[in-house]
Amino acid sequence: MIHSRRSILTGTMAAAASVGMGRSRSGLAEDKSQRGSAEHCIFLWLGGGASHIDMWDPKRVTTDGRKDPGSAYPAIDTAIPGVQICEHLRLTAPLLDRCVPIRTVHHDVIDEHAAASYRMHTGRPTSGTIVYPSLGSAVSAVKGAANELVPAYVLIGNPSPAREPGFLGAEHGYVYLTETRSGPKGLVRPDRVTDDRFHRRTELLQQMRDRYLQERPHDRTVSNYVAAAERGFRLAGPEFLGVFDLDSEPAALREAYGDEFGQRCLLARRLVERGARFVEVSFNLNFKNGTGWDTHNEGHFNQHLLIQSLDQAFAALLADLEQKQLLDKTLVVISTEFGRPASFDAGGGRGHYAQAFSVVLAGGGLRTGQAVGTTDELGMHSVECPVSVPDLFATIFAALDIGREEILYAGERPVPLTDGGLPLERLFT
Repeated sequence: MIHSRRSILTGTMAAAASVGMGRSRSGLAEDKSQRGSAEHCIFLWLGGGASHIDMWDPKRVTTDGRKDPGSAYPAIDTAIPGVQICEHLRLTAPLLDRCVPIRTVHHDVIDEHAAASYRMHTGRPTSGTIVYPSLGSAVSAVKGAANELVPAYVLIGNPSPAREPGFLGAEHGYVYLTETRSGPKGLVRPDRVTDDRFHRRTELLQQMRDRYLQERPHDRTVSNYVAAAERGFRLAGPEFLGVFDLDSEPAALREAYGDEFGQRCLLARRLVERGARFVEVSFNLNFKNGTGWDTHNEGHFNQHLLIQSLDQAFAALLADLEQKQLLDKTLVVISTEFGRPASFDAGGGRGHYAQAFSVVLAGGGLRTGQAVGTTDELGMHSVECPVSVPDLFATIFAALDIGREEILYAGERPVPLTDGGLPLERLFT
């Protein structure tokens, strides 16, 4: 449930909160009028903890990959003057002026993947009294459906509790896709069910539902079930299921996107094109290097295969969105639960590190072509403009024209949209 702050009580609470949490921080804006105009968000999730110094925030290269700390790969120049990224991001480098690498994101979760993933999906630490909604669910609740025939929130790849709607309820949960070639199995009609047979079944079901609702007019469980069923029938139509016809795209475009992760990104573009508000694309293809983005030990040595796959898909997505005039309307986010330290573990990989790591924003009508924040010589500590997770979330919401004055409700309990976060002013002015 969501409301704007209208009551004196709620306004007073928010004002009090802003006094306690709105302390001055370099580069942060408290002016709620600073909003973007994006209508959709594609959230690329690198689950496991992608190494920031091996991708978006390169430092001096290690001499031995064992005892000498440093980046694993040389850096290359980009379309942003003075900003370099890893050599394996060669397709992204000339497009980086469409992006904003934020290099100083930080939180205090270190070795717990689940807790860190929850933090980077909800913007808050776990709580024993409330289950917070994921970013996708919050966007669904605040923005509403852009197309009633397409899900507002779609997850491609890897479901976990961090993606759940929490206190917002199932209405703002995700539709989960396991592959790029067909829709959810529950929405795909078996071949043996003809149109005539389908219509007879739905008419009979409608009669039964109507009678049951008349007998129990105040039963919320029943009405919620009926609403969910009707939504399912809408989604089973050609508007949504037609999204999965990737073969209708030019062969050259499909090839440009690359492997399975790239095809998921192409599907994400097709989804937002038809009105999906929030699409998470999970990069959980661990067979590429043996460990995925959790690059301990041997997983580190083939990390470049993951980076190259991301590079191809991300560059193709940016170019495709731009060609279809969707890039300004679509915020693209590359996120992960934490980064990796500059030093190496006993097996030659890297551990976990959350005091400074990178998140990339692209498109969305933001003032792109700049990097936010600088870290020290090994990427271990923020030197300029540290960005908290609440600040990051406030920036994402602002890009989607959602103000931090919005209030979510867990029953009767008002919950601010972010945990005191303020959007990055420099991205909007």
